[in-house]
Amino acid sequence: MAMTYILGIETSCDETAAAVVADGRRILSNVVASQVELHRPYGGVYPEVASRQHVLTIIPVIRQALQKAGVGWEALDAVAVTYGPGLAGSLLVGVNAAKGLAWARRLPLVGINHLEGHVYSNWLEVDGEDAASLPALDAAGRAFPLLLLVVSGGHTELLLMRGHGRYERLGATLDDAAGEAFDKVARLLGLPYPGGPAIQAAAASGNPAAFDFPRGLMQSPEHGYDFSFSGLKTAVLRVVRELDKAALPVGDLAASFQEAVVDVLVEKTRRAAEAFAVVGVCVCGGVAANARLREVMRQRLAVPVRVPPLFLCTDNAAMVAAAGHYRFRAGERASWDLDVVANLRLG
Repeated sequence: MAMTYILGIETSCDETAAAVVADGRRILSNVVASQVELHRPYGGVYPEVASRQHVLTIIPVIRQALQKAGVGWEALDAVAVTYGPGLAGSLLVGVNAAKGLAWARRLPLVGINHLEGHVYSNWLEVDGEDAASLPALDAAGRAFPLLLLVVSGGHTELLLMRGHGRYERLGATLDDAAGEAFDKVARLLGLPYPGGPAIQAAAASGNPAAFDFPRGLMQSPEHGYDFSFSGLKTAVLRVVRELDKAALPVGDLAASFQEAVVDVLVEKTRRAAEAFAVVGVCVCGGVAANARLREVMRQRLAVPVRVPPLFLCTDNAAMVAAAGHYRFRAGERASWDLDVVANLRLG
């Protein structure tokens, strides 16, 4: 079968990204224009600012991705674009750009769920890895079922993947996503945005047992694989209000908060992995970059755990192109009236 070249486009939030991926595995280019500095003064993503910046950046980013890949339009097999979930204004920029380019170049258009993109970040080759081992097979050569933990600023979900494009949603957060909780707690502690890296850095000098923060829904049978982080966030707020702000033990608070989040994520994942007899676990999304989560996940789980390298954890277009490869091979094509779905679900 001939090799496929997919151009991926990602604008679901505040990263303008384009990439070219061969056969869903090999990254030929992966260009990301970050907006972190634009949104830092707001302590989070300002939707209107994000969409306007996407308009300014999208074409230069796509052009750069094609140049870096050394691939012309004539070599591309399809254009894959994120159409949800995400910020509606941001998504519209990417979807409209993709539709215009695909129509003008007579290329098939493939719509991709942003969460599925994160999933396929685990299939991308990095540093010459053997593609056959992505993700790792079990002793019988099976690649599925896999358990997926998608954990980011907007999502915290456990999904069972029975095959390419086949998902069953086991649980999700009932309130704040884990990444959102990191951002909000960082703000409480006077740490900069984005909160994930700031909390991790502060926690390095702290005691994770200094504060006994709650583990939401850990012992709740009716919410078996669901998550809740709002109570944890409120607990940190109460402690901060009770303590002397001039001598706030930021390291201890950050470490104790991080440990509570990691403990819940790992334990719920471990239980699901055992219950569904999966052959492996894939962790993906921005929070997957957290070093403590990676460490504890690999310590406690009895099955292989795969986590993408840091540059593939945050939003990027290589993951969209990778997911697009499998959708394209399955014969899926989006129509020219493809619209954005801000609250799109997977599974």
